[in-house]
Amino acid sequence: MAERPSWDEYFMSIARLVSGRATCLRRKVGAVIVKDRRILATGYNGAPAGLPHCSETGCVRERLRVPPGERHELCRGIHAEQNGIVQSANHGTVIAGATIYTTHHPCSVCAKMIINAGIVRVVTDDGYPDELAADMLAEGGIAVETLAEAASAPPGRRAPTDRTPPAKLPRP
Repeated sequence: MAERPSWDEYFMSIARLVSGRATCLRRKVGAVIVKDRRILATGYNGAPAGLPHCSETGCVRERLRVPPGERHELCRGIHAEQNGIVQSANHGTVIAGATIYTTHHPCSVCAKMIINAGIVRVVTDDGYPDELAADMLAEGGIAVETLAEAASAPPGRRAPTDRTPPAKLPRP
């Protein structure tokens, strides 16, 4: 019998699946926001709802040769983490205290949103060249782990969101 994936592996596999919906020409990113082992929201990167995708308009950042991690204001797309946070707000879902699983390390804009949204943990699958984002997340007290680090941490050192059972609902 195959070993069951850890919760971190499970939610990251969903983030990878979500990234398949991304419409960015440079990088496909998916994010899943989880609290008490329940998925609250998902997001992927691409143009805002109702606007043409970059596959139709072309990539401004590519045309201008903007390196990754710089000049985010030149991108017409919204990032996966931003889409997940906005989706939560649109549906009135409280994400304070949650973990966000994202296929790539958040940029500095997403890091600020993660901090202000009250997300307490970021689990990522891949890096991103944005030192300011890493510094701000650390300064904000946000636990950041790569999936490999999270999976190899001894049980007593894993983040509480990985070990805490789901909250019990009050009985009627």
